[in-house]
Amino acid sequence: MEGVIHIPAGEHGVIRLFRLDMRPEQAVFLREPGALAQVLGIDALDMEQVEIFPVSDLEELGLAGYLTEGMGVPEEQITPDRERLAALEGHVMVIRSRAFGGREMRLTPAEQIKPVATYGTPGTSWSGAPIETESAKPYSAPKLAPRKARAEARRIGATLFAVVMGLVGLVLYLLVR
Repeated sequence: MEGVIHIPAGEHGVIRLFRLDMRPEQAVFLREPGALAQVLGIDALDMEQVEIFPVSDLEELGLAGYLTEGMGVPEEQITPDRERLAALEGHVMVIRSRAFGGREMRLTPAEQIKPVATYGTPGTSWSGAPIETESAKPYSAPKLAPRKARAEARRIGATLFAVVMGLVGLVLYLLVR
């Protein structure tokens, strides 16, 4: 099926750029609840993850600068499309993959919504060397003897009781005075 954009389940870190071939008031209307989802042929979309704006708003930053500096797209991905991005006029739409809520979707955009490019943002590397220190091992903190732990708890409780009773006494003194 031509014109269908498949969004896989669990997708993250993907930014899709679309050109909007429509009048400015139509582009602004897409920000209304449910309007964009309808023209994309889906049920729902998180509008917090969608941006619709005229390219002219970017002034000297330009669309390429916005994507690299504002959205974190690596420069290497933008370089081949730089001239094409600079030539875009009118309104554009940027959709982050978070807009789909991790669900699999098939977008069937209206004919006025033209896909321009898809970019990936680098993910966080959660890998690291294992921590070998003694203090990082489970249950490695020194254990208090039960008698010392009870004495510590009593001391903390007595201190809190004294502070609360002092505050109550102060409030009573100020009220009676």
